[in-house]
Amino acid sequence: MRRLSDSSRPIVGYLLALLILFVFIGVSILLLSSKYVYAPYVYAFASLFFVSKLNDIRRNDFLKFCFTKAQYRTVRILENLIVALPFILFLLCKHHFYLTLILTAVTISMALLNFKTTYNVTIPTPFYKKPFEFTVGFRNTFFMFLISYGLTIVAINVNNFNLGIFALGLIFFTILGYYLKPENEYFIWIYNCTPAKFLFKKIKTAVLFSFCLSMPVLILLSIAYFEHIGILLALTLLGFVYLTTFILAKYSAYPEEIGIMQGIILAFGLFPPMLIVIIPLFAGKSVNQLKEILK
Repeated sequence: MRRLSDSSRPIVGYLLALLILFVFIGVSILLLSSKYVYAPYVYAFASLFFVSKLNDIRRNDFLKFCFTKAQYRTVRILENLIVALPFILFLLCKHHFYLTLILTAVTISMALLNFKTTYNVTIPTPFYKKPFEFTVGFRNTFFMFLISYGLTIVAINVNNFNLGIFALGLIFFTILGYYLKPENEYFIWIYNCTPAKFLFKKIKTAVLFSFCLSMPVLILLSIAYFEHIGILLALTLLGFVYLTTFILAKYSAYPEEIGIMQGIILAFGLFPPMLIVIIPLFAGKSVNQLKEILK
């Protein structure tokens, strides 16, 4: 099969960009027009997911080298707002003004708070016995949990249960980001077990630690909205299921990062019943990918 010529590659890029634009518009209209009460919050989480991709430490260190401190903050805020802008505009069109304000504030906060000081400060974590994801992730995103806990208190003060759900979802969304980057093979090899047992241990650790991080929100919301405790437990369980799915998606692509194919399949997972098919699919692929390392 003949490779694409240099002149045809920009055309392919333009067509791909146009396709992504149409898909984004279509998904936005379908999601925000659905009767699913939490659809706008899922949409906001998706925006934060793409914004978080700009938080890579190495690229931000490079920006700090190129700009002054004030210029760096301005650039980071503009970057985050540009990525979030399409989502913000759709939320405004659907009259989700309160959620738009929160999304904008969190987007800006992610730019302002994601920088290292000149001091070498090590943030202690309770995750040191389980290396890689939570040890590294928590230290880079601890401020997101402070925001979530703050939003929970605000939700109770203004008697807005949906805002509390948003805070709970923000925690799970942040934790999902811990599983975007594949670790070095050594951190898999040290487990010295079968692929199935390795995946079980990874999922068990993720569920346990995510439960610990979400517990303050769950306790506060359960006390303030005891009549909705069933909804809280159901959404927390759904968060664990999505976290499990994301972990399996990560290792189904190992040693590469989660790719377009995994991303498309995960998108179908926004419709929860599809997880019955998606989870076994990712699990089988993950076991195959890990066999060469865990023999």
